[in-house]
Amino acid sequence: MKKTVFGLLFFATLLVAEVTNLPVTIDFVKSNKMKIIDIRTKSEWREMGIIKNAYLLTFFDEESHYNVKDFINKLNKIVKKNEQFAIICNTSSRTKLISNLLGNRLDYHVVNLIGGMDKLVKDGYIVTIYPREEFTIESMELNSTTQNPLNVIPK
Repeated sequence: MKKTVFGLLFFATLLVAEVTNLPVTIDFVKSNKMKIIDIRTKSEWREMGIIKNAYLLTFFDEESHYNVKDFINKLNKIVKKNEQFAIICNTSSRTKLISNLLGNRLDYHVVNLIGGMDKLVKDGYIVTIYPREEFTIESMELNSTTQNPLNVIPK
């Protein structure tokens, strides 16, 4: 009986899940139709560059540790619960896991960009160089006319 109930509940979560898997393309990235969250590490941003106007929000740290609560708190400062957004990493291995967590368990409307930055760069996308200096919202004086040039999320 417990297995049946669990199975039905699991199946029901799949029915309402909002995970879309979409091959990443230069046209998609340049269209700016939805927010893109780059979940790679800072060293990956430095090594490969970033997407212009992407939100930089690391999920795993350099030692592969993560804090879901902290990530969700920061994500909620970027997107609304019912807003569709995309996530990207190097090859889409991490985004596959995270998009399933966000869409299937937490009811976000997430697009997993398959192929990741690796595919995007191979296809000819010109990345924005990630600066060596650390920028955070706290370190910048923002007003209504000032933009956060890297969309960096507070630590």
